[in-house]
Formats: sequence, C-alpha cells, structure tokens
Amino acid sequence: MKNMKNKYLYIQTFGCQMNVHDSEQMAALLADIGYQTTDNKKLADLILLNTCSIREKAEQKVFSELGRLVKLKEQNPALIIGIGGCLAQHLGDRIFKRVAQVDLVFGTHSIHLLPQMISSLQKERRKITQIDFHRKLISLGVFAPPPKDSVSAFVTIMQGCNNFCAYCVVPYLRGPEMSRRPEDIIEEIKKLADHGIKEITLLGQNVNSYGNNLGNNFSFASLIKKIGKVEGIERIRFTTSHPKDLSEELINCFTEEEKLCEHIHLPVQSGSNRILALMNRGYTVEEYRAKVDHLRRVCPRISITSDIIVGFPGEEQNDYQETIDMMEKIRFDSVFSFKYSERKGTAAQKLEGKVDESEKLRRLKELQLLQNIYTLEKNTALEGSRQELLVEGKSKNSASDLMGRTRSWKIVNFRGKPGLAGKLVDVKIFKAYLHSLRGEIIQN
Repeated sequence: MKNMKNKYLYIQTFGCQMNVHDSEQMAALLADIGYQTTDNKKLADLILLNTCSIREKAEQKVFSELGRLVKLKEQNPALIIGIGGCLAQHLGDRIFKRVAQVDLVFGTHSIHLLPQMISSLQKERRKITQIDFHRKLISLGVFAPPPKDSVSAFVTIMQGCNNFCAYCVVPYLRGPEMSRRPEDIIEEIKKLADHGIKEITLLGQNVNSYGNNLGNNFSFASLIKKIGKVEGIERIRFTTSHPKDLSEELINCFTEEEKLCEHIHLPVQSGSNRILALMNRGYTVEEYRAKVDHLRRVCPRISITSDIIVGFPGEEQNDYQETIDMMEKIRFDSVFSFKYSERKGTAAQKLEGKVDESEKLRRLKELQLLQNIYTLEKNTALEGSRQELLVEGKSKNSASDLMGRTRSWKIVNFRGKPGLAGKLVDVKIFKAYLHSLRGEIIQN
C-alpha cells in the first residue's frame, strides 16, 4: 500500500545525454520539496516527461506516452503531469489543446523553477506554461547527487548553440550559447569525486566552442587541463563536438592529458560538400578528413564515432555515394545514422528536392549494413590486446559477468567479482562482436 507520507516522482527521459542529466537535476530540485523518485509510474503523484524534438519520431513517442498517462490520471485525478524539454519549448501551451490532462509545460531554461511551479499546482490546479528564455541559466549549476554505486556522471558545461545548421531546431529551443564559469564546473566535479565518481562526461551542444561568451580567452582545452588535476577523477570524456571548431590545442589534449579518454564523437552528417553547404555545416569533407587524420596522427589509438543524416533535401544518388565513399576511407568505429526528419522553423524546411521516404529508408539500411562491417572490423582488431576498463557493474547479458568500458568507449563483458565495480582493471580481449567485446581479467 502506498505510504501517504511520501510524495513520488516518476521521470521519463527522451533523447540525448543532456536530457538525461537535466532529468537528474529535476529530481534533485524536487527532492528538496519532498519528492522521492520511483520507477513505478502507477505510484507517482507527479509524472514529468523530459522531451526531445530533434526528430519527428521522438515527438511521436512523447504523445504516445501521454495517451497512456491519460488513463492513469482518470484513475487518480490528483496526479500532476508535466512536460519539459525541447518539445515543451517548441509547442508551449499548444500541448494543452492536444492533451487536456497535462498540468504543466516548462521549457529548457526553466528547470530551476520546477519546485515553485509544482508547489503552485498543489495549491491551485491551474495550468502553468513557462517557456521564457533567461539571460542566466540557473539550472545549469544545480547539483544532482549521483545514484548510489555510480562510477560515472554527466556535467553540463554549456547550453545552447549559435551554429544554426539547416536541419536543427536546437538554437531555437535551447537558445544561444552560454558557458558556465570554469570555477563552478570544477567545484561540481570535485563534489562528484567526493561521491565516488571516477569518470565524468562533459556535455554541451558544441563543447568545442566552450568559453566563447565568457570573454576571458579560456578555451575548452584549458578546461580539460584544469579538470585533469581534480583528485579522484580517473577519466574525462566529452560530447558533442562540431568539426569546424575542433582546435589543434584540443586535438593535442589526447596525448597531453592522461585522463582524457581516447574517443571523440565528431558528427560529419554527410560526405557531400554540396549537401554540407546546404546543411550550413561550415566545413568541407576535405577539412573534416584532415582533422580526422590529425587526430589519428596525434593519437593512433583514438576511436572516432560520428552522426550521418541520409535523405537531406536535395541529396541525389551521387551525393549519397560520396557519403559511402567517405565512410570507406575514414572507417568510423561506429555511426549514429538517421533519415532526415523535417522540423518546423528550420531552414531545411524551405529547401526543394525532398527525398522519398522509401528511398531514405533504402539508403539508411545500406549505410548501416556497411557501417556494421567497419565496426566489426575495428572491434576484431582489438582481439589479443590489453585494455584498461572502468568496471560499471553487472553485465546485462549474464548475471555471472561484469561489464566495463575501454578508454575508447567499447563495452567489454568479462567474469569477475562484484566488488570490482568502480575499479580500473586490465583485461585481455579474446573475442569481438558487433556491439561488444569479450575479455578475461589479467591478474597483476
């Protein structure tokens, strides 16, 4: 039976790692007014959907989930339902017209106002919409204590984007770039280290341009060097990087900074210069490849992953073939690939030459099959090698196995004792699969 002294919060997160961290911050803020999180939405007094609007499919998932929540609210009229994130920022109070049972719509700049808004809803059940942009993003500094036994954590270092890629809604929904002060970031990372965190991932829509609005010539590479001195932190990662802003100083960090892991996610989006220009990406294929070559010269062990969009307006077969040719030359470790999804308000919406959905799907399937070959090829090359793992805990594949990640972001399953969670261990890789590796621990 539900304990009436407690208030329960259920958060469902859609989309990227930044949204995951935003949800952690929401939970931390609402804990201060008496809400404890639950994995059971039927127990919840408050349900928040932290949404994504980057692709149409993500939007569809949100409204499908809302349809299910309507039934819960019919059973429990006191239930508060809130919608946050990019979809909330995009649609605002239009969400109420589509789903009348929603009580709260809050945008990407309003997370810090959640306790105040929820308290108002508890006193007076009047719908609230809060989607204003703020000059200062207070929510970026909210400390979210990591869950018990966590070994890794996210740290948001900036929010927003100034690039206006033709297909992307982020600048409209997250606002212009805002970087946090380096001393605030370091303070948060020290707190995480005190909680036992060994690995941190720095988050931003374009981390490479961190510091541009601070006016103190403090670069992203400078931030990484500062973080490298924090005691207790063993590994540093970051996402996402824009190729046009990838500096030589940052590339050199992959050999100069011991704690920086040998992995970079560097979205290319297309292998056609004509399409890249239509996308407003700000670089050519040749410039992108030169940076990849530079990365591999400086750090031969680096793992390079990427994003690719197929079926962008105007993409003809020869443009698509140029993307395939680029993939063959670069051979990414893995790729997140998507069919182009039209978003309202973006420059790409006005472009001619829309690609048929069936052709988009054909290209996507072909590209993914090709990338599977390259991914398995990269993984197989690691058979027989010695790899350092940060052990995250039990494997999802077997209760008798543990799982950890290499510095190059590859999953390794191996036999080991549960007490190794949170430890750095060395394993020998003896078998490669498409999505993971199999290893055995090396006894020192």
